[in-house]
Amino acid sequence: MNHDHIHWLGHASFCIEDGPKRIFFDPWKLSPSVPLADLILITHSHYDHFSIDDIRRITKDTTAIVAPVDVAKQLKGNVIALKPGETLSIQEWTIETIPAYNLGKQYHQKANNWVGYILTLSHGQRIYHAGDTDFTPEMRNVRSDVALLPCGGTYTMTAKEAAAAANAFRPKLVIPMHWGDIVGSKNDAEEVKKAFQGETVIKSPER
Repeated sequence: MNHDHIHWLGHASFCIEDGPKRIFFDPWKLSPSVPLADLILITHSHYDHFSIDDIRRITKDTTAIVAPVDVAKQLKGNVIALKPGETLSIQEWTIETIPAYNLGKQYHQKANNWVGYILTLSHGQRIYHAGDTDFTPEMRNVRSDVALLPCGGTYTMTAKEAAAAANAFRPKLVIPMHWGDIVGSKNDAEEVKKAFQGETVIKSPER
């Protein structure tokens, strides 16, 4: 499955190309050469996902920013607040929010209303960025072509749990994330690849 338009920028940060437009998930530690954004999606308020300096670096007058309510309150400009379970149509894209939270850990509580996103691109491909989450019941109902799944453990799913989640909702392609910075290693990504019954691509960070 083609994934050349999906650029992993390290940790949970991605840049998605959709024709001439650029969509960012959780921009953090961006390189000076990174392009400007047409759309920015923030999953939650932790510093390694919500970096105001990185957001400013890629924001232009027409950039739209979508974020949970607690994050949106801290931003200015074209900002849209979403809660879990909502759907938004913006420009040529559709955005659906999926609850992102921990089970049995306190780092990401369900009450915070933090999210993952399913982004439908202009050509119909559905990309699920899970945010910081465990394998939640809601995840079983995700429909996506591509799944960007955390696998580093501690704050999120372990590699084994990420693979179990992917095997439950069956995306065509998994790209492991949330490893190689703060927590997790390439071994975790490799473990996802071994355990997921579909295609897994382990990307190198573009920084």
